Amino acid sequence: MNKIRAVIWREFIERVRTRAFVLSTLLFPVLMIGLTFLPALLERRQTEPKRIAIVDGATGEVGVRVTDALSAAKRETGANRYTVTRVEAGNRVPEVRDSLVKLTGTSGGDGFDGVLVLDDASVASGRLEYLGVNVTSPSEMQKLETSMQVALRTERLKRAGIDPYLALPALREVDLQTRKVTDGRLSGESGATSFIIAYLMGFVLYLALVLYGNQVMTSVVDEKSNRIAEVLVSSLSPFQLMLGKVIGVGSVGLAQLGIWGVTATLVTTYRAPLAKLFGLSANAAAAIKMPEFRPDVLVVFLVFFVLGFLLYAAAYAAIAALCNSPQEAQQANSPITMMLVAGFISMFSLLGDPSGSMARILSFVPMFSPLIVPVRYSLAPLSLAELLLSAGILLGTMLLVVWIAGKIYRVGVLMYGKRPRLSEVWRWVRAA
Repeated sequence: MNKIRAVIWREFIERVRTRAFVLSTLLFPVLMIGLTFLPALLERRQTEPKRIAIVDGATGEVGVRVTDALSAAKRETGANRYTVTRVEAGNRVPEVRDSLVKLTGTSGGDGFDGVLVLDDASVASGRLEYLGVNVTSPSEMQKLETSMQVALRTERLKRAGIDPYLALPALREVDLQTRKVTDGRLSGESGATSFIIAYLMGFVLYLALVLYGNQVMTSVVDEKSNRIAEVLVSSLSPFQLMLGKVIGVGSVGLAQLGIWGVTATLVTTYRAPLAKLFGLSANAAAAIKMPEFRPDVLVVFLVFFVLGFLLYAAAYAAIAALCNSPQEAQQANSPITMMLVAGFISMFSLLGDPSGSMARILSFVPMFSPLIVPVRYSLAPLSLAELLLSAGILLGTMLLVVWIAGKIYRVGVLMYGKRPRLSEVWRWVRAA
């Protein structure tokens, strides 16, 4: 047991002390905190209103209504979003527009950030022209459209001879508020946030299994090609060496994913107190839309990662023991990689119906369950019996694969030259 612990500690320290591990582990919390609070901080710092010139070539009072609507638009901090200058153009819309465009992007009191063109054709069709410095921001353009939406609808209704005060309520857009139900109780999560959590979990699990599984494979191939394995097996058995490698590299992945998961849980659960540390108000903190990463989801996530990693890492180690170079190992591990890819694709195809029969069946397939079950659990509640049965099947399969991989590893790690055929590998397992 002490020998296995020595191998585990060596594999763990060798990878944890690398600059790449430290940077990638710390980068995720920094990136997550930045993505959570940076938009609100930028919104707070954006105190200067956008200067917009309206070229009014439309008949009626639509230009005045749009001017009033934009002037009344506010930021989350309560500051004015726009400073509007309306210029009556009559039938000289192109000339007035071009003269104002020349002032767009210039500094000073006469400069503008954008020019909005209104004429009868654009009011009727709803397709307005906006010429601005920053037109690449979807959120800014969406807010500009929303701010003038009611004014344009009011004008079109009046031109059609319809009382806008009676018709506008009927034209109000549908805003579907989705809320997740867990165990017969409403939770604070929306459908969109649940989907985001599931998407991120599936991607991180797939990436971690591939990344750390390949690290096990590369380590075995390197030690075999450099004849270091011959020295190591003189003091411990091949199975001890393989088990130490698998657990050591898995501990690195578990530590990294654990740090990321705890960070996600803290940021999403204690969003308001953290916002105060950045000087954000309670309203600004409430406006931050972030999915909630529950502690129970984190536990399921880590448990199935550990079991799935041990399963796939043992298979990677067995494949590596049969190969003599990293290039040969990369070709030989194609079946394992294809199973991971199939599980990843299946996971996305089940997002629309996480409680369906196909999702339940795939939850009990051990090669797919490390990806399927955590994602399903984050979307829809799984009974404790179903969760334990899936984990039990995965655990049993993992132990079987580790046993078979150990027998293959014991012979293959000391063999060189031509890669053995499948029939020879099967004889090794039967003889063991």
